Amino acid sequence: MAFRQSDHLRDEARHAPESGITAVIGHGRGRAGLIPLWVGEGDLATPAFICDAAVDSLRGGDTFYTWQRGIPELRVALAAYYRRHFGAEFSDQEFIVTGGGMHAILMALQAVAGHGDEVVYISPAWPNFAAAAEIAGARAVPVELDLSDNGWTLDLARLEAAITPRTRAIFVNSPSNPTGWTASRTTLEHLRDIARRNRLWLIADEIYSRFHYGGARAPSFLDVTGTDDRILFVNSFSKNWAMTGWRIGWMRIPPQLQQVFENLVQYSNSGVPHFLQRGAVAALEQGDAFVGEQVERAHSARDRVCRALMATGRVRLAVPEGAFYLFFGIDGVTDSHRAALDIIDEANVGLAPGVAFGAGGEGLFRLCFHRRLDHVEEAAARLADWIVKR
Repeated sequence: MAFRQSDHLRDEARHAPESGITAVIGHGRGRAGLIPLWVGEGDLATPAFICDAAVDSLRGGDTFYTWQRGIPELRVALAAYYRRHFGAEFSDQEFIVTGGGMHAILMALQAVAGHGDEVVYISPAWPNFAAAAEIAGARAVPVELDLSDNGWTLDLARLEAAITPRTRAIFVNSPSNPTGWTASRTTLEHLRDIARRNRLWLIADEIYSRFHYGGARAPSFLDVTGTDDRILFVNSFSKNWAMTGWRIGWMRIPPQLQQVFENLVQYSNSGVPHFLQRGAVAALEQGDAFVGEQVERAHSARDRVCRALMATGRVRLAVPEGAFYLFFGIDGVTDSHRAALDIIDEANVGLAPGVAFGAGGEGLFRLCFHRRLDHVEEAAARLADWIVKR
């Protein structure tokens, strides 16, 4: 009997969705002069001081099995980072080093949700979270943000109405990929209270907290939660320190759960390579100025692209408060995938189709503006020209 790919595979694995962005990238990859604003990363290479720390560690022989929870020096550096930027006091026992933000999210889901459970999340959203929940056997339940003249807003009553007896957690990404929506302190307090009333876990993805254009950092659940709250923080070195290819992140967890999450590391990636962690230590200890420069650069790019597109009079957008994406609509466009292909062919600019971020994103586009200013300005000019001529 011939082998069939579907034989004896779990439905959750067989039905894992393909990326809604990949096909668009494949359509435009390699085109001369194309400006690619479709993926969620900047165009700066990792700073030399981070690379040097990793190389020195590698050459020094740090190539053996290491601490599964993360080397002590990195966990201490994470505690110092939170003290410096969030005014929060944590011990090194409250951190777990992970193989990137995605690994952190997977472990959070493994810990709190499984077959038959539900997890509520705010949409449009980075699609990997919902897919990871579904692969784990849980049901991901979206609650859509609203786009109005006042920007992106969250209907808290609608979110609480989405909770059922099967709900185990609420996932909150703020500042948001793709919308740039940033929860205020008051909104975070309401979300905390909803979780408390319903005895739910919060999974807080605050990876873009430093990319905030109204202050030094975005409001954080750290500002409004205490030791009795059920909350898991997931984060990554990817965005702040231009380390997307390194695949290293962290979780901040209640200290009594450290052994649980160390076990989950053991049975997933068995720990992040020691030499990569040395680079991460350098990022935390020496990288504040670099992060500040990145945020300033992204802020300028945001303002320029928003001005150029709003000048057409034919777009719907909210100037993002955080992260480094613009999520916008173009008058008359309802099929974002088809239009993204047309924009590649006719404007030579690569955008991510909004439908890739959930049904609520259909008709919209995500533009990553964390690039060289001249590239962002040229891309905005091409897009504006395409918009007014269509």
